[in-house]
Amino acid sequence: MTEAPSWYRWVLLLGVWVLYAAFGLVASSLAPLVGLIESDLELSHAQMGAIMGAWQLVYIFSAIPGGILLDKLGPRWALAIGGLLIAASIFARGMANDFTELVVAAMLFGLGGPIVSAGAPTVVTANFSGSSRGMAMGIYLTGPAIGAIIALTLTHPVFLPMFDGDWRGVMFLFAGGCLAAVLVWLFCAAHPSLGSKARQVSAGRALPQGQVLSVLIRQPAVVIILLMGVGVFMFNHGLHNWLPELLRSAGMSFTEAGYWAALPTIIGLVGSLIIPRLATPKWRFKILIGLCLFAAAASVLLHFESRSLLFSGLVLQGIARSSLMVVLVLTLVELPGIPERHIGVATGLFFAAAETGGVFGPLSLGFLYDLTHGFDAGLYMLTVLALAVALGGNKLRRLSEAAPT
Repeated sequence: MTEAPSWYRWVLLLGVWVLYAAFGLVASSLAPLVGLIESDLELSHAQMGAIMGAWQLVYIFSAIPGGILLDKLGPRWALAIGGLLIAASIFARGMANDFTELVVAAMLFGLGGPIVSAGAPTVVTANFSGSSRGMAMGIYLTGPAIGAIIALTLTHPVFLPMFDGDWRGVMFLFAGGCLAAVLVWLFCAAHPSLGSKARQVSAGRALPQGQVLSVLIRQPAVVIILLMGVGVFMFNHGLHNWLPELLRSAGMSFTEAGYWAALPTIIGLVGSLIIPRLATPKWRFKILIGLCLFAAAASVLLHFESRSLLFSGLVLQGIARSSLMVVLVLTLVELPGIPERHIGVATGLFFAAAETGGVFGPLSLGFLYDLTHGFDAGLYMLTVLALAVALGGNKLRRLSEAAPT
């Protein structure tokens, strides 16, 4: 079997980036259309929150099987399957006629999403090492950020006018984009050495998957990272999904709110390229705690209608959101108790746990809005949550310092 040249890892990274951009596009597709969809299907904010959190609910149960599928089938075909399921989800959203159908359509994303989100760090870990690994993780995370920016900034001024204001046409357009991303990935991952390496890793596995999971969850550091992941995803998914509506409640128009809601993602593009490279073992926990404090400060500033304070809050949110997840995953995959051959299962376990927060984030903010007729209560909740995650980061730091060298 001919080994791939060293530059081929960058081709793989490009394929992962494009597929993850499709992930971000679909994950953010509903946020700028909340008002139109609620009006068309006669939905409440609580129902819309349930729809936003539906795919994360499925994700919880499919993440570990997705990681196992990734380890068994190899990244090329596993990630292609994940991309096709994401395309099916956004297409089905465009076909939905009521709350139930839209929930089911959103749930399809929860089947494909974990394969892509667990497959991306698996591909990077297998092909990059040292400081280049953190850089590669930062690069692929700009993919979903770009996808989110496209959804948030172009939906109202560009895509909706293309379809005479019909939100369903936008969904079908995004479905076509997802299919194109799958084709790009299959082309980039065509070298046979990729599948060969995956089979070698699988053949070298010494433990059944159930025993691997048992070994992982018996490690205190793994448990803390999983709990922190729940908090991070609850904060990120909750605020990201409701941010356009939150900004509209501060007096912005649909288009203006879309542009402002994209600001954290734009800021995050820079942060995701810089911060993961700085998160070496020496500085990792300080950076992790600092990012949590930035998130807490952001949720405080978003209470105000002043444009300068909102701008500051969105910048802080962008810095935190861009890197919190990647630093946590980087910490997980580099734990001494996790061998490389089990990284697919470990990342699957991480996303399975973390997406419980992805469910309750949008759902709780929608419920608290209907209960209190505003977003203040939800923002207070997010502040407390961010501070709790910071405490988890400090506990990880103490465990690391106490570990034998």
